[in-house]
Amino acid sequence: MLKISLLFFLGLSTQDPHVKRAQKDARVKFKKQKPFYSILDCFLDQVARQPHKKFIVFEESSYTYSQADKESNRVARALSKHAQLKEGDTVALFLGNEPQFVWIWLALTKLGCNASLLNYNIRSKSLLHCFSCCEAKVLVAGADLRGAVEEVLPTLNQQGVRVFILSEDCDVEGIESLSDKIQQASDQPLSPQLRANINLKSPALYIYTSGTTGLPKAAVINHERLWMASFVQAVAGVRSDDIIYVYLPLYHSSGFLMGLCGAIEKGITVVLRRKFSASHFWNDCRKYNVTVIQYIGEIMRYLCNTPKRDNDRDHKVRLALGNGIRADTWTDFLQRFGAIRICECYGATEGNIGFVNYAGKVGAIGKENFLHKMGCPYALIRYDTEKEEPVKDSRGFCIEVPRGETGLLIARIAERSPFIGYAKNSQQTEKKKVRDVFVKGDLYFNSGDLLKIDNEGFVFFQDRIGDTFRWKGENVATTEVADHLLMVDCIKEANVYGVKVPGHEGRIGMAALTLKENMDFDGKAAYQHVKNFLPSYARPRFIRIQDALVVTGTFKQMKVKLGEEGFNPAVIRDPLFYLEDNKGYVPMTQEIFSSIAEGRIRL
Repeated sequence: MLKISLLFFLGLSTQDPHVKRAQKDARVKFKKQKPFYSILDCFLDQVARQPHKKFIVFEESSYTYSQADKESNRVARALSKHAQLKEGDTVALFLGNEPQFVWIWLALTKLGCNASLLNYNIRSKSLLHCFSCCEAKVLVAGADLRGAVEEVLPTLNQQGVRVFILSEDCDVEGIESLSDKIQQASDQPLSPQLRANINLKSPALYIYTSGTTGLPKAAVINHERLWMASFVQAVAGVRSDDIIYVYLPLYHSSGFLMGLCGAIEKGITVVLRRKFSASHFWNDCRKYNVTVIQYIGEIMRYLCNTPKRDNDRDHKVRLALGNGIRADTWTDFLQRFGAIRICECYGATEGNIGFVNYAGKVGAIGKENFLHKMGCPYALIRYDTEKEEPVKDSRGFCIEVPRGETGLLIARIAERSPFIGYAKNSQQTEKKKVRDVFVKGDLYFNSGDLLKIDNEGFVFFQDRIGDTFRWKGENVATTEVADHLLMVDCIKEANVYGVKVPGHEGRIGMAALTLKENMDFDGKAAYQHVKNFLPSYARPRFIRIQDALVVTGTFKQMKVKLGEEGFNPAVIRDPLFYLEDNKGYVPMTQEIFSSIAEGRIRL
């Protein structure tokens, strides 16, 4: 039940009046939920209560709540008529941050349909995989992504998928224009009966996560989970008169759930931007009177690295909401940009556990709360990072670490804290479960994250485990990158891992390679391949050529030691290469290493 799932939120031990008001609002909304009160119903209530309030501000245009409602009505009617959508169908959205993204999602929700939010950076094999695992019947793409759609069009046509593009016309066979059909449609309200069978447990969204291995996986977000994520703004102290700046991609849970849906829950104005720009960030905040910003750790560092200006504190931003900020960046940010309250959060898209640092402790992701732990039991267990498995005691059970020690976060899977898993991927869903943890028969969710809890109960993020590195705010599965590298003619074996870079959050991609017999490393061919098939954040920035890849006794590739060794040519005797922007892979030199270490080269 939603009421139980919100136990932590409703029981937060804090004197903040905004949180107390949010707790009261949550209780009121819960009482409304019979038989079912959705985020769409919340949006429609906002339309009725404040029809002329600005909802979306985008570039030089703005749209009120009423206009957004009418625009989404048009989209819903156009898709209902031309795509024959019905309750329970899934539609894949393949477009960037723009108002049409919001209209289409609202439209699909009005029709009782699910939205699959595709990462607009993915191409070819990954795009087809993401599309198929949610069993979407329709693809709606932005006009600027037409080329990417045409690459996979033959396969989509074979599967009987209807493909629409947001343009007035389209001369490509197999792709239909949608903008003209939307303009011709009525903006009158749609009957709630179209979504009469939707409930809290019904799927609402598919959001993709790389997780710990393989191609992206579709995390199933039901309406209950969507509601829970939308309340994070309220916990952080967002007020109804705030204006939030959303530039994180809407295909991400941060931008969509915490940003857009949280704004709907509070009835506030969203300033939407296509992509993050450090140079335009504060000017946008001033121009649009932004009071709340979202972030990921890298964003805050980018802002701190911009040239200092006399007007750095000339803004109305009072609250920053996000995750992944390092303690040193946190301190630097506040010293430079003023007394902005930072609310650091923690949670995985598909996970059943989350924390909110409502106390504002620098560097922490949250604080333990007895109500939280009662509603969602969790533990930090001892973990062997080399063997990549939990440490067991003599009885075969996991060992909980004492306070002050780092451990793997696991959370009990139960009715109050469910783990839904991944669409059409029972194998990966099962891999995220840990059985017989403390007693026979218990079941826990493996977060894949190493955390530490201090003596005051504050929770600190330490590192990620598994075959994933995180760079530029994106999780990158090493196996997928390795699969692409193996398609380069000269490469025999590939072991991809993340390495730390001085002054940067996360880890950047590096690959240890072995070459085919009598072949040299072809830096140009490798660069061309990763450029064509991988987004920029997933491309290995460093290459290490080895005679043989080191494996464990069970023939698993060794990543931890390689990651620790890094990319310093003074330490590593193997040939090293560096991916230079627009040039390709060039031999790594001590001068390049020093420039990176000292911050003269920005990665």
